[in-house]
Amino acid sequence: MTQTIDIDIRGQICPSCLLLTLKELNRNGTAVRGGGTEIVVLTDDRQATATIPAMAERMGFRTEVVRLDGSYRIRVFGAT
Repeated sequence: MTQTIDIDIRGQICPSCLLLTLKELNRNGTAVRGGGTEIVVLTDDRQATATIPAMAERMGFRTEVVRLDGSYRIRVFGAT
C-alpha cells in the first residue's frame, strides 16, 4: 500500500510552490524512491506545473500532472 503525502499549496505562487515541494522531497525522498510513498501537490499556479516536474525529474523522480477544475494535481513518485 502506497502512502500519500498531500501538499495543498493553492493560493501560493512560484518559487514558493517549488520550495515547499522540494522540502517534502528532501524529507521523504528515500521513501518516494522506494515506491512506498508518493507526494501529491495541489496547486492553482500554472507555472508550478512546469517547475515542480522539471526539478523532481532532475532529482530522479517520476511525475504526472493532471489538470483539475481550477487547479492542478502534480504527483511525484518513484521509478517503480
